[in-house]
Amino acid sequence: MPEKKDLQKDNEDIRIGVYTCYCGGNISDIVDCEKVRELTETLPNVVVSRTDMSMCSDAGQAMIEEDIRKHGVNRVVIGACAPSLHEQTFRGAVARAGLNPFLYYHVGIREQDSWVHHGNHEAATEKAIVLMNSGLAKARLLKPLKPIKLTAQKHALVIGGGVAGLRSAWDIANQDIKVTLVEKSPFLGGRMAQLETVFPTNKPARDSLHELIEKVIDHPSITIHTQAEVKSMSGYIGDFNIKIEQISRGVSSELADQEAVIDSCPVEVSDEFNYGLKTRKAIYQAYPGNFPSTLAIDWENCTLCGKCEKVNSSGIDLKKKSEIIDVNVGAVVVATGFKPYEPRQGEYGYGDFKEVITLPQMIRLLALNGKDKALMFKGRTVRNIGLIHCVGSRHVPGIHEPQEDGKVNDYCSRVCCTATLHMTNDIRQHYPDVNMYDVYEDIRTYGRNHEEYYKQASENLVRFVRFQAAEGPQVFASENGNDQPLVIKTKDYLTAGLDIEIPVDLVVLSVGFMPNPIEELTKILKINPGNDRFLQEVHPKLRPVETAVSGIILAGTAQGPMNIQESVTAASAAASKVSVLLGQGQVELEPFVADVDHDKCNGSGECVQVCPYEDAISLEEVTINGKVCKRAVVIPANCVGCGSCVSACPNRAIDIQGWTLGQYESMVDAIAEGMLALEVSA
Repeated sequence: MPEKKDLQKDNEDIRIGVYTCYCGGNISDIVDCEKVRELTETLPNVVVSRTDMSMCSDAGQAMIEEDIRKHGVNRVVIGACAPSLHEQTFRGAVARAGLNPFLYYHVGIREQDSWVHHGNHEAATEKAIVLMNSGLAKARLLKPLKPIKLTAQKHALVIGGGVAGLRSAWDIANQDIKVTLVEKSPFLGGRMAQLETVFPTNKPARDSLHELIEKVIDHPSITIHTQAEVKSMSGYIGDFNIKIEQISRGVSSELADQEAVIDSCPVEVSDEFNYGLKTRKAIYQAYPGNFPSTLAIDWENCTLCGKCEKVNSSGIDLKKKSEIIDVNVGAVVVATGFKPYEPRQGEYGYGDFKEVITLPQMIRLLALNGKDKALMFKGRTVRNIGLIHCVGSRHVPGIHEPQEDGKVNDYCSRVCCTATLHMTNDIRQHYPDVNMYDVYEDIRTYGRNHEEYYKQASENLVRFVRFQAAEGPQVFASENGNDQPLVIKTKDYLTAGLDIEIPVDLVVLSVGFMPNPIEELTKILKINPGNDRFLQEVHPKLRPVETAVSGIILAGTAQGPMNIQESVTAASAAASKVSVLLGQGQVELEPFVADVDHDKCNGSGECVQVCPYEDAISLEEVTINGKVCKRAVVIPANCVGCGSCVSACPNRAIDIQGWTLGQYESMVDAIAEGMLALEVSA
């Protein structure tokens, strides 16, 4: 008890306001919030204790602001939902009242208490009191902090030249911020360029894409590097130093008679633009009208035979050259896109039968076939098509084989169902005599008005067959191959699980999305994928396009399966975030970083050894009392406040601002005292 008296004397100028939120019943239905209020208002340094149905509301915030002004409250403790939801909200309220926003502490009594103890109201109330008392213990030791302010380059890097990268670059540039766009392949456009139409507008895909490309290439603030990759990154938000390697195209932009040069090349390889349905030469363009319009040499497959030089020696340079480009940017947008799932050998007959193809291949087949003649495949008229859903998506452990990393693709790729139905309706329009059988587990047409595609497919007499994951369809060679070469065998749970066989000329696998292989890039950028291997955002609702690395932003399908509309929206969201970060020429970071007391530090360097972040802490020469000695020095912009250095320091010379060892110890003591008091009262 004497220690408490001393504490009160030491902190006689500390005036704490305590606010317990009902959270619309989420807390108050379990926790007796009024009892929490009554007990906390008797605790040392508390000058006001209040409750409210919704403390984060305008009225709740106004109450806090008024108490700060009227009652001289200079510390604020709020018991409410998780701090990740409304910490910024309450900091704003505290700051508006003229108080340092870091003199507020948030206690999560919803997730940590009411939601996990809904069966015991009395114990939940007691726990809430203990947690609030712990928060008060920390509040008494809070010190005013200042956010870290850094000069920001008004220049952004966009990685990826698909629709998301292009839209993000254009939106950023329109905010008077320079943009450098890097695309790994020789041509812009990404996956959208391989589509013919887009839903729900049914507009020509490449027409819309080319409109965007033209806007980007004509924008004076955007610099584009194709056939280029990011090779290294250093620095921090506001000032990243990026090294980009650009490989030469090997072809002059002024090359005349491109067709003759292409025809001269003897090398033929699988055409990735048409998903292997055709071949292309080692000197090529992706498709007519692509950007850049200059041909490119496929260095991986070129044999350097020199035949193209004989056609136009001045326009060809067969010496593969690379250039390192240095750029300093304030933020990076990652728009690296996706790749279609590649079925395993034998999966639904894929690779075993030439008549089994993927949905992306089918889209290109329709484009190559033309729409004024019979649908043909490999010289054969297609009369019956079987479409199988959820190939590479919604996999179940123990039923489906895992990927190379041991994980199954248990996520839904979201776009495949609508894309498949969109294609069936297109086939019915142009090839009315073709029969189609849609074999699905579930159909998820989740987008606005996308259900119309399902209704239209039903009206177009597409036959639907429903299977269960444990009893998926199988594809076999037909016994009568001259009629239909393949047969799909499955149980149909639209007809009480009857065994059915569907003879078909073509099987189309509706494959899902997988992230592009960018492991090296994620290491360079120090960002992480989620469980589904797509890049992970900080919070799906509160910080939906940000990564854990400040200044690294996500756009489009690098983050997860999206249709084109969603990709464009996500790209604009990423651009908006970049504009907010860089628009003022400086960025502000939270001050919760390591702080070294040089009087206690002896320069052992143990903190440097355990720090997982590059250039966050280092040993440097400093002058103390006229003597030059080595001490640990923190670079706040690179520090994330993880605390590794705190635990390693043998002299307790390091603390995390806002989360000091003294504050932790005070909180633990308060919890222990609270638990002891509860035992005594019991």
